[in-house]
Amino acid sequence: MDTAKIAAPISGDKLYQTRARKVLPILVRQAEAGTTIYYSTLAEEIGIPNPRNLNYVLGSIGTTIENLSKAWKNKVPPIQCLVVNRNTRLPGEGIGWFLVKKDDFSSLSKKKQRDIVEAELQHIFSYGQWQEVLSALSIEPIKSDFSAQVRKASSFGGGGESDEHKRLKEYVSKNPATVGLSAHTEDGQTEFQLSSGDSIDVYFQNKKYWIGVEVKSSISNDADLTRGLFQCIKYRAVMEAMQLSLGLPQNARSILVLEGKLPSGLVPLKNMLGIEVVEKVYEKG
Repeated sequence: MDTAKIAAPISGDKLYQTRARKVLPILVRQAEAGTTIYYSTLAEEIGIPNPRNLNYVLGSIGTTIENLSKAWKNKVPPIQCLVVNRNTRLPGEGIGWFLVKKDDFSSLSKKKQRDIVEAELQHIFSYGQWQEVLSALSIEPIKSDFSAQVRKASSFGGGGESDEHKRLKEYVSKNPATVGLSAHTEDGQTEFQLSSGDSIDVYFQNKKYWIGVEVKSSISNDADLTRGLFQCIKYRAVMEAMQLSLGLPQNARSILVLEGKLPSGLVPLKNMLGIEVVEKVYEKG
């Protein structure tokens, strides 16, 4: 929490302040899209090698938002709450200084922490003045125009399954650790049929989640990778609808697995859509 307390506002020349001015428009983009972002993912997007270096960056943004709230005499939600840990899905402990003040956030139960954070996320997503916040701080917003990529992705002539795609699909199905599951997880099902008539490349199920995996081999071009991102959205929505119809909790996940690496130009789109991506599976395997 000390980091949050001592981090200065973003209008300065220190490295963390410069980075904070780059991060804030990304967080505004995520807020307007209604999506959180992982520490590691955010660090990757702005070129920070160690996600831990975001602590002062986010503390600076938090201090700036608090100062703006005082100046406007109207609370601006703590947008830095959008940055969450990949495993806990919670912000770092330093966020507690901006949320509960009199209590130690880290001492609260995980359920209480999630309740507090979830309430703040709803305020962040529904807040309608994020562009005014950027303007007040003289920071340019991010212009997210993926129309060219979307047009190319929409022009798909079809075709049979390549040997490369089949090989990657089989590999992932037999290696659940590839997508962060326990090595003791049962092998996944390939070409799992959804109630919508779609089929998922690989499907895993454990006590907590239904996991749908879309795979893209090294021969996939940018248009095919863009399609993969949107396919993940569709599969997650259909799986959650299936769970709802069965009276089950809606806890589906969809993951895009790549044999290669996601092009840098698609990273902002991936982050804005909130898609989990696993890259270079054979190098990791």
